[in-house]
Amino acid sequence: MILFSLGQVVNLRTGCQPIQSSEVRPTAAILRSSTSSRGFTLLEMIVATLIMSIAVVGLLSGISGAVRNAARVREYDRVVQLARLRMNDLVSAPAITATSEHFSPDLTGGVDAGWQAQITPLITPPENSPVKIGLDRVLLQVWWMSGEERRTITLEGFREHIYNPSPAGSAP
Repeated sequence: MILFSLGQVVNLRTGCQPIQSSEVRPTAAILRSSTSSRGFTLLEMIVATLIMSIAVVGLLSGISGAVRNAARVREYDRVVQLARLRMNDLVSAPAITATSEHFSPDLTGGVDAGWQAQITPLITPPENSPVKIGLDRVLLQVWWMSGEERRTITLEGFREHIYNPSPAGSAP
C-alpha cells in the first residue's frame, strides 16, 4: 500500500523508503473515475430537458382543451336553463300565440341569444261540448351565437287552452 504525504511517498510494505515526488503522479484515469459518478453530463441534461418539455407541452394542450370544453358546456347549460324558463312562461300564459325576441345580455352572460315560439292548436273541443278546453302545441326554438356559428335548441310542450270562456259573472 502506498501513502501520499507532503512531497514524499511511503511504501508501507517495505518500510519508510522515500520516493521522489516527481516519480509518483496520480493518473488521469483515477481522477476521472472519482468525478464521473457525482453528477450528470451535459448530454444527459439536454435529453432530460427535452423529455420534460414534451411532457409539459402535452399537459398544457390537454388543459387548454378541457378549458374550451368547459366554456362550451357552460354556455350550452345557460341557454338550456333560459329555454326552460321561457317554456314555463309560455305554457302558463295561454294568451300568447306566437312571439320572438332577444334575451337580455345580463341573462346570457353577454352572448347574443334569442327565442321564437310558435303555438298551434293540437286538439280542439267539439262544437256542441259544454266545456271548451283544448290542447295547444308549444314549439320553442332558442338560438345563440357561439363565436361565428349560430346554434339552436328546440323544445316542445303542450298546454291547455280555454276556447270560449264564459264572461265574468255569468253561469257556465
